[in-house]
Amino acid sequence: MGIAGPSGGSATTLAREAAARVRVEELESQIAELTARLEAERETWSRLRETVAEVVAEMSSSDWASVAEQPVKPTAGDQPVRVVGAIMVPHGREGLSVDVLPDVYRDIVEVVADASDPMQAKQIVPRIGLPAVTAKIEGTRGKLKQLVERGWLREDQPGLFALAHRTAEAKA
Repeated sequence: MGIAGPSGGSATTLAREAAARVRVEELESQIAELTARLEAERETWSRLRETVAEVVAEMSSSDWASVAEQPVKPTAGDQPVRVVGAIMVPHGREGLSVDVLPDVYRDIVEVVADASDPMQAKQIVPRIGLPAVTAKIEGTRGKLKQLVERGWLREDQPGLFALAHRTAEAKA
Protein backbone atom coordinates (compact mmCIF):
# COMPACT_ATOMS: atom_id res chain seq x y z
CA MET A 1 0.00 0.00 0.00
CA GLY A 2 1.28 3.48 -0.83
CA ILE A 3 1.37 6.68 1.17
CA ALA A 4 -1.83 8.72 1.08
CA GLY A 5 -1.61 12.05 -0.71
CA PRO A 6 -3.42 15.32 0.03
CA SER A 7 -6.59 14.15 -1.75
CA GLY A 8 -6.66 10.98 0.28
CA GLY A 9 -5.37 8.74 -2.58
CA SER A 10 -2.36 6.51 -2.52
CA ALA A 11 0.89 7.33 -4.30
CA THR A 12 0.14 4.58 -6.84
CA THR A 13 -3.26 6.04 -7.59
CA LEU A 14 -1.78 9.51 -7.96
CA ALA A 15 0.88 8.18 -10.33
CA ARG A 16 -1.76 6.45 -12.46
CA GLU A 17 -3.84 9.63 -12.53
CA ALA A 18 -0.81 11.67 -13.59
CA ALA A 19 0.02 9.15 -16.33
CA ALA A 20 -3.59 9.23 -17.57
CA ARG A 21 -3.52 13.05 -17.59
CA VAL A 22 -0.32 12.97 -19.69
CA ARG A 23 -1.91 10.50 -22.16
CA VAL A 24 -5.02 12.71 -22.45
CA GLU A 25 -2.87 15.78 -23.11
CA GLU A 26 -0.88 13.88 -25.76
CA LEU A 27 -4.11 12.75 -27.46
CA GLU A 28 -5.53 16.27 -27.37
CA SER A 29 -2.32 17.52 -28.95
CA GLN A 30 -2.56 14.84 -31.67
CA ILE A 31 -6.22 15.75 -32.28
CA ALA A 32 -5.27 19.41 -32.71
CA GLU A 33 -2.50 18.46 -35.14
CA LEU A 34 -4.78 16.10 -37.10
CA THR A 35 -7.54 18.71 -37.23
CA ALA A 36 -5.11 21.23 -38.73
CA ARG A 37 -3.89 18.64 -41.27
CA LEU A 38 -7.50 17.72 -42.10
CA GLU A 39 -8.39 21.34 -42.82
CA ALA A 40 -5.32 21.74 -45.03
CA GLU A 41 -6.24 18.60 -46.98
CA ARG A 42 -9.84 19.78 -47.34
CA GLU A 43 -8.57 23.04 -48.85
CA THR A 44 -6.33 21.10 -51.25
CA TRP A 45 -9.23 18.83 -52.20
CA SER A 46 -11.48 21.83 -52.84
CA ARG A 47 -8.87 23.47 -55.08
CA LEU A 48 -8.42 20.20 -57.00
CA ARG A 49 -12.18 19.86 -57.51
CA GLU A 50 -12.27 23.40 -58.91
CA THR A 51 -9.37 22.60 -61.22
CA VAL A 52 -11.06 19.40 -62.42
CA ALA A 53 -14.28 21.33 -63.08
CA GLU A 54 -12.32 23.87 -65.14
CA VAL A 55 -10.57 21.12 -67.12
CA VAL A 56 -13.86 19.34 -67.80
CA ALA A 57 -15.41 22.61 -68.96
CA GLU A 58 -12.46 23.21 -71.27
CA MET A 59 -12.64 19.63 -72.58
CA SER A 60 -16.33 19.94 -73.36
CA SER A 61 -15.59 22.95 -75.53
CA SER A 62 -12.59 21.38 -77.24
CA ASP A 63 -12.22 18.46 -79.62
CA TRP A 64 -12.34 15.92 -76.82
CA ALA A 65 -15.77 14.45 -76.16
CA SER A 66 -15.10 12.22 -73.19
CA VAL A 67 -12.41 10.35 -71.35
CA ALA A 68 -12.35 6.56 -71.22
CA GLU A 69 -10.06 3.89 -69.88
CA GLN A 70 -8.30 1.80 -72.47
CA PRO A 71 -6.57 -1.42 -71.48
CA VAL A 72 -2.89 -1.73 -72.28
CA LYS A 73 -1.23 -5.11 -72.74
CA PRO A 74 1.52 -5.58 -70.16
CA THR A 75 5.00 -6.60 -71.20
CA ALA A 76 6.88 -9.44 -69.51
CA GLY A 77 7.16 -8.84 -65.79
CA ASP A 78 4.88 -5.79 -65.80
CA GLN A 79 1.73 -5.52 -63.78
CA PRO A 80 -1.43 -4.82 -65.82
CA VAL A 81 -1.98 -1.09 -66.15
CA ARG A 82 -4.76 1.13 -67.48
CA VAL A 83 -4.13 4.26 -69.49
CA VAL A 84 -6.57 7.13 -69.66
CA GLY A 85 -7.21 8.19 -73.22
CA ALA A 86 -9.63 10.45 -75.00
CA ILE A 87 -12.33 9.57 -77.47
CA MET A 88 -12.91 12.10 -80.19
CA VAL A 89 -16.25 12.99 -81.68
CA PRO A 90 -15.46 13.75 -85.32
CA HIS A 91 -17.25 16.50 -87.21
CA GLY A 92 -20.44 15.20 -88.76
CA ARG A 93 -21.20 15.76 -92.40
CA GLU A 94 -23.74 14.65 -94.93
CA GLY A 95 -23.65 10.90 -95.49
CA LEU A 96 -21.09 10.13 -92.74
CA SER A 97 -21.97 6.95 -90.86
CA VAL A 98 -22.73 7.09 -87.13
CA ASP A 99 -20.38 4.11 -86.80
CA VAL A 100 -17.49 6.57 -86.45
CA LEU A 101 -18.94 7.79 -83.13
CA PRO A 102 -18.21 6.35 -79.67
CA ASP A 103 -21.00 3.99 -78.57
CA VAL A 104 -22.98 6.33 -76.31
CA TYR A 105 -22.86 9.16 -78.87
CA ARG A 106 -23.95 6.75 -81.60
CA ASP A 107 -26.88 5.63 -79.42
CA ILE A 108 -27.91 9.25 -78.86
CA VAL A 109 -27.79 10.10 -82.58
CA GLU A 110 -29.77 6.95 -83.45
CA VAL A 111 -32.50 7.78 -80.89
CA VAL A 112 -32.78 11.35 -82.21
CA ALA A 113 -32.80 10.07 -85.82
CA ASP A 114 -35.70 7.71 -85.01
CA ALA A 115 -37.79 10.50 -83.48
CA SER A 116 -40.34 12.41 -85.56
CA ASP A 117 -39.91 15.60 -83.49
CA PRO A 118 -36.98 17.26 -81.71
CA MET A 119 -36.23 15.66 -78.33
CA GLN A 120 -35.15 16.81 -74.90
CA ALA A 121 -32.32 15.18 -72.95
CA LYS A 122 -34.80 13.79 -70.41
CA GLN A 123 -36.60 11.96 -73.24
CA ILE A 124 -33.38 10.52 -74.65
CA VAL A 125 -31.87 9.22 -71.39
CA PRO A 126 -34.28 6.27 -70.85
CA ARG A 127 -34.09 5.36 -74.54
CA ILE A 128 -30.31 4.87 -74.30
CA GLY A 129 -30.69 2.65 -71.25
CA LEU A 130 -29.88 5.10 -68.46
CA PRO A 131 -31.95 5.91 -65.38
CA ALA A 132 -33.83 9.21 -65.70
CA VAL A 133 -32.00 10.94 -62.85
CA THR A 134 -30.63 14.47 -62.91
CA ALA A 135 -26.97 13.42 -63.19
CA LYS A 136 -27.61 11.21 -66.24
CA ILE A 137 -29.83 13.84 -67.87
CA GLU A 138 -27.19 16.54 -67.41
CA GLY A 139 -24.44 14.24 -68.69
CA THR A 140 -26.52 13.42 -71.74
CA ARG A 141 -27.29 17.11 -72.28
CA GLY A 142 -23.53 17.75 -72.38
CA LYS A 143 -23.11 15.03 -74.98
CA LEU A 144 -26.01 16.48 -77.00
CA LYS A 145 -24.33 19.89 -76.94
CA GLN A 146 -21.07 18.27 -78.09
CA LEU A 147 -22.92 16.59 -80.95
CA VAL A 148 -24.41 19.97 -81.91
CA GLU A 149 -20.93 21.56 -81.89
CA ARG A 150 -19.68 18.74 -84.10
CA GLY A 151 -22.53 19.07 -86.59
CA TRP A 152 -24.30 15.78 -85.88
CA LEU A 153 -27.34 17.39 -84.26
CA ARG A 154 -28.98 20.80 -84.25
CA GLU A 155 -30.66 22.72 -81.44
CA ASP A 156 -33.22 25.01 -83.11
CA GLN A 157 -34.87 25.78 -79.75
CA PRO A 158 -33.07 25.64 -76.40
CA GLY A 159 -33.10 22.07 -75.08
CA LEU A 160 -34.70 20.52 -78.19
CA PHE A 161 -32.36 18.43 -80.31
CA ALA A 162 -32.86 17.11 -83.83
CA LEU A 163 -30.73 15.47 -86.48
CA ALA A 164 -28.56 18.03 -88.29
CA HIS A 165 -28.53 16.05 -91.54
CA ARG A 166 -29.60 12.66 -92.71
CA THR A 167 -26.97 9.97 -92.17
CA ALA A 168 -26.55 7.08 -94.56
CA GLU A 169 -28.42 4.81 -92.09
CA ALA A 170 -31.26 7.28 -91.58
CA LYS A 171 -31.86 7.57 -95.35
CA ALA A 172 -32.17 3.81 -95.79
